[in-house]
Amino acid sequence: MDAQIPKVKRTQREISKPKDFTDPEVLHQKLIQAIRVYHPSTDLTMIEKAYQLAYDAHKEQRRKSGEPYIIHPVCVAIILAELELDKETIVAGLLHDVVEDTVFSLEDITKMFNEEVALLVDGVTKLGQLSYSQDKMDIQAENLRKMFLAMAKDIRVILIKLADRLHNMRTLQYMKPEKQKEKARETMDIYAPIAHRLGISKIKIELDDLSLKYLRPEVYKELEEKLQSTKENRKTFIDSIIQEVSSHLEETGILAEVDGRVKHFFSIYKKMRNQNKTLDQIYDIFAVRIKVNTVKDCYAALGVIHELYKPIPGRFKDYIAMPKENMYQSLHTTLIGSSGTPFEIQIRTFEMHRTAEYGIAAHWKYKEGGGNINKEEEKLSWLRQILEWQQDMSDNREFLSMLKTDLDLFAEQVYCFTPQGDVKTLPAGSTPIDFAYMIHTAVGNRMVGARVNRRQVPIDYRLQNGDRVEIITSQNSNGPSRDWLSIVKSSQAKTKINQWFKSQFKEENIIKGRELIERYCKAKGLVLANYTKPEYQKKCMTKYGLKNWESVLAAVGHGGLKEGQVVNKLVEEYEKEHKKQLTDQDALNAVAEKNKTDKQPTRIRRHSGIVVKGIDDLSVRFSKCCSPVPGDEIIGFVTRGRGISIHRTDCVNILSMPESDRARLMDAEWEEDAAAKNGELYLAEIVIYAHNRTGIMLDISKCFLELKTDMKSVQTRTSKQELATIAISFEISGIEELNHIIKKLRGIESVIDIERNAG
Repeated sequence: MDAQIPKVKRTQREISKPKDFTDPEVLHQKLIQAIRVYHPSTDLTMIEKAYQLAYDAHKEQRRKSGEPYIIHPVCVAIILAELELDKETIVAGLLHDVVEDTVFSLEDITKMFNEEVALLVDGVTKLGQLSYSQDKMDIQAENLRKMFLAMAKDIRVILIKLADRLHNMRTLQYMKPEKQKEKARETMDIYAPIAHRLGISKIKIELDDLSLKYLRPEVYKELEEKLQSTKENRKTFIDSIIQEVSSHLEETGILAEVDGRVKHFFSIYKKMRNQNKTLDQIYDIFAVRIKVNTVKDCYAALGVIHELYKPIPGRFKDYIAMPKENMYQSLHTTLIGSSGTPFEIQIRTFEMHRTAEYGIAAHWKYKEGGGNINKEEEKLSWLRQILEWQQDMSDNREFLSMLKTDLDLFAEQVYCFTPQGDVKTLPAGSTPIDFAYMIHTAVGNRMVGARVNRRQVPIDYRLQNGDRVEIITSQNSNGPSRDWLSIVKSSQAKTKINQWFKSQFKEENIIKGRELIERYCKAKGLVLANYTKPEYQKKCMTKYGLKNWESVLAAVGHGGLKEGQVVNKLVEEYEKEHKKQLTDQDALNAVAEKNKTDKQPTRIRRHSGIVVKGIDDLSVRFSKCCSPVPGDEIIGFVTRGRGISIHRTDCVNILSMPESDRARLMDAEWEEDAAAKNGELYLAEIVIYAHNRTGIMLDISKCFLELKTDMKSVQTRTSKQELATIAISFEISGIEELNHIIKKLRGIESVIDIERNAG
């Protein structure tokens, strides 16, 4: 055969691993060399100008390691150059911290370079206007929202961000332990999955391994030591497989390049965790890769391999016929070697390998004076989905949860067909409803039934690989049902269903919410106009994570917020502003005026430390559904025959209370220093979400022991994905002690999140 195996430059190059380069000029030359390998132009004036600006701007700054700060942006630019990106991207990589950390502005960047570079720098720059008093989760969510919006304008934003995160993870050893875990968790939850979705395995693999190194250091060290000790045996085994495979392919006339490797640390760890085995019990950690010229050669090579080795049933996957969402294509088959050791073989073309290693970066077409992504970007439907549903998702906790679910790279997938034969990729466990919304929002909203493989199926049918799905729609459909939310699996379907209900009843909820707030103010003798200044409303919107005042009114209307919560926040902001203006006499007059409006005397229940307005002689008790403690925002509910029950204002039972029962709600507050005065302890309950591992309950118990807090009850359950949910109740004196306990528990390895029971 005359055909020759092409020299594929990309497959021979690696993303540079960290080295002890502390001289900026050495790194500068390394950057120039990396660019000249692939850049068609010899004019690097713009890059030299950007390097000089970054060098001057960061001149007085040092990293945690003590090294000159300029080392970081240059290393980021080198990573981008090794992905063979255009000049504008590399310039933005050099300048990505200039606006955030120095005196230069985006306007300066635009004048010195161009709008394209400024847009990229702005997309990577964190939000500067956020208040430090905001919750960390809110700050993280807002920064991620900004990043995804910037990605919509130019996908290069996320490529710069990934390079930035990769270098930060490489130098994480200089951070404090708690900061290491925080960054590693964010990387594993957000950035590694994004790299996976973009198909950039070179970056994704290293981010995974570095995250594991700091999240599970003992596991990482054990893997490192054991793999090092068996290095020679592994090399002998892999070399023998490569030699056998190469000779057989050559005999059949298939030109191929064959190499082998051990799977990366995180992949091995995941296999150990999922199969509940030790490293010694995991055998298929070897992978051999065959690269050929054509798709036809891929299947021909597969036939040769299956003739040479015995395949393990059910372990063959054809990602060429049905590519992954991130454009990945390859044939995967697991075989038994002559020594009885299992190993995996991946077969792909050189172009497929290029895409597998560099993802969307492999499809970047350089164009002098600007960059452009080709049609492959159209395949990134997941990004469009995130951009669509994030616009209507006001709750930051919900946004982060949905984002992690949508990016989840561990989620299994199911491949189904439309009646026309188009392939749709869905999360395992998806239903015809998920399939309908994957096709189009209107199809999902008008769905009335489904046929799978020409047979009528219920809407909660779990789709299987290869199912041919036909969605039955009707113009007379009343829209989706709220019950569908508990049936669907995909983030997209849940978001679209919620959007439908919000849009259908938004006007109605806004009117209802406004009426409830007005009625509440009238009952309390408050003049609403005094408290609805834009600055007060903005504070209220920020507290509840909503984008505009209409969203606040709609939330009150559909029960997501209680009108008392909103009014109390407005009054609080009003009083903050007017506090400085009041003299002592003014304050006394205000108190006297307020007392006139109270129709009933205040009754203080000394035994509970609770002050309830407007009651005479009713007993007060704490509700078990939400377990309020001193410091919580509370409200009273007049029960039938059992006095007043005290709830947190965010209690689910209060928020979802029927309109007919709202009249029985009473203002309540804690007596000053309630816990200290009464010496009482209050029952609190939290729910811990964590990756399941041996010893996690022991670590949690040690934490409570160190804090001298007794656990009253513990309930645990573990999902198939090895996610543990641990509910713990215990007694405390107040909210400060509770927050301290939660902070300590968050520092435990494998803990993902902690929530209080809200009913």
